[in-house]
Amino acid sequence: MDDERRAVAPRLGRGRDTALAAVTAYARDAAAGRGAVVLVEGLSDRAAIEALATRRGRDLRADGVFTVPMGGATNLGHFLDLLGPRGRDVRLAGLCDAAEAPGFRRALQRAGLTAARAPADRAPAARAPADFLDRLGFFVCVADLEDELIRSLGTARVEQVVADQGELGPLRTFSKQPAQRERTREQQLRRFMGTRSGRKIQYARALAEALDPARVPDPLARLLAYV
Repeated sequence: MDDERRAVAPRLGRGRDTALAAVTAYARDAAAGRGAVVLVEGLSDRAAIEALATRRGRDLRADGVFTVPMGGATNLGHFLDLLGPRGRDVRLAGLCDAAEAPGFRRALQRAGLTAARAPADRAPAARAPADFLDRLGFFVCVADLEDELIRSLGTARVEQVVADQGELGPLRTFSKQPAQRERTREQQLRRFMGTRSGRKIQYARALAEALDPARVPDPLARLLAYV
């Protein structure tokens, strides 16, 4: 998420503190049962979630769902202090990378969230969630968001999206670099999206908009069904 943190800094000032302040007012309504807060690691996660919701005919804000990029997984505890059961007791959900899942699990447990708190009627009927995070509405990407989107679309379709963004030339140049030659095409595409500030956000939205509705990555589909 390094490029996302750089992108957040100019707009959010002190990042975490400003994001916490922004969500506080909304949390009053959510605590009253009129909405939910979705905690995500960065701006690219929010871009993908909102793009997919729009494709499904949903306006998350109108539904009372507020997606908050935390500026990195390490900030989760601060948001749980404000929004969790010992704070405003807001209905929460979230998305994280596989590498961050153990930290998310520990933070949720420390904050006092338990599986009993998860509203069973909000869980997708297609799959009874077995994992602690699933039951609380926090869903894990295999590797990360970009990996999920690339695998769902396939490399040929992703390259078409890159071409539509006017970046096929830079991608070809990047792919010829010595460090990239031994990597798979999926790995090259994933790495390319992190090579310029703001590019992860750009492609999170573009790839989400290109998805076949029947091939939405499982963590994203289940998150949207949950909220």
